[in-house]
Amino acid sequence: MKVLVYPHAMEIGGSQLNALQLAGAVRDLGHEVTVLSEPGPLVDYVRELRLPHVEIPLHRRRPSARVARRLGGLIDDLGIDVVHGHEWPPVLEAVAATANRRDTAVYATVMSMSVVPFFPKTVPMTVGTEEIRAAAIAAGHQRVTLLEPPVDTDGDRPDLETSFREEHGLDPAVPLLAMVCRLVPELKLEGLLAACDAVGELAVAGRKVQLVIVGDGRSRPEVEAHAARANELAGSRVVVLTGEISDPRPAYAAADVLVGQGGSALRGMSFGKPLVVVGERGFSELLTRETAPRFLSAGWYGQGPGSRGSGVPALRDALDHLIGNPGLRKELGAFSRELVVERFSLRGAAELLEREYTAARYGPRPLAPLAADAARSAAGLFGYKLHRKYQGLRGTARTDDANANPVLSRERAAR
Repeated sequence: MKVLVYPHAMEIGGSQLNALQLAGAVRDLGHEVTVLSEPGPLVDYVRELRLPHVEIPLHRRRPSARVARRLGGLIDDLGIDVVHGHEWPPVLEAVAATANRRDTAVYATVMSMSVVPFFPKTVPMTVGTEEIRAAAIAAGHQRVTLLEPPVDTDGDRPDLETSFREEHGLDPAVPLLAMVCRLVPELKLEGLLAACDAVGELAVAGRKVQLVIVGDGRSRPEVEAHAARANELAGSRVVVLTGEISDPRPAYAAADVLVGQGGSALRGMSFGKPLVVVGERGFSELLTRETAPRFLSAGWYGQGPGSRGSGVPALRDALDHLIGNPGLRKELGAFSRELVVERFSLRGAAELLEREYTAARYGPRPLAPLAADAARSAAGLFGYKLHRKYQGLRGTARTDDANANPVLSRERAAR
């Protein structure tokens, strides 16, 4: 098949990286894969994968009629069989581009923590957790497949050599905690700030510990402020921010413990690291054989108290437990690696996508339901844009509605 993969962004982040890794893995199964994207740091990774790349403007409306027309031209020029859009703006553009091109199917991936209500219900999709899959089916989506964030277990491996500590002035004799993520308000910020505060408190209490945060984003000033406070309390450099690193594998390999969520959590597990999952509303939880079923069902994230309580005290307790017990770190790191290899391999995910592409391309696509669904999505999008404009005037607009805490809480309550 000829597949056009369209990620929603090209800044360094777990879901974008997964989209590109899967594109390369699908190509390796024998298909022709082209990537359409805005410019950004991950374009270098597209070149590293030796995938053809077509650029669209960074600054544009989302969704964009101009991009939809560009998509239509690429479908005609390249003979595209399947357009795979990641998140709702690319999917809506793909639906518009294929309205008069009945030989091309649209496929979707949603790795946000919820599916927006105006998402086309006739477009087949993958989602990242069983909870989101069940919610999407209950909302009327016709074909929803679970595709947990895949991991390149060959590239992300425990024996990777690294000089990361030396390069960033980190003490080789002190246990290192690592967080690799975007520094943004949605989903990430609370865990980042809690980790800074917890490490500062541990250091003040006399525990030898250091935390490195790899990533960048619009919440960096807040993270830097908490890091500075932790360092001031400790009287030493216990929290270090590196900024964005295009290849964060050395950071994962150098760490003794990973703190994180989502795809970053899974990558850390692939390096054989014990994991503390963080979320929002005070959530943190150590990954063990007992807690694994929760994450396998609901995803690598949480809200509200974990088994040790909530907030900084709970996270501090979990980290202190790991730091003081090297044997436990080794045991849980081995379990992490075992779980990722068995359940989250990149090749298995690519083979699942291959089957999904085939079903989307050759399955029935009756015109009347597709047209009605497109009209419903267009009306819903119009209402969404009006509401966003109203929120903007009030100063309450969120950058990422599908990952907004109130949305997630409401959906969980409904289930």
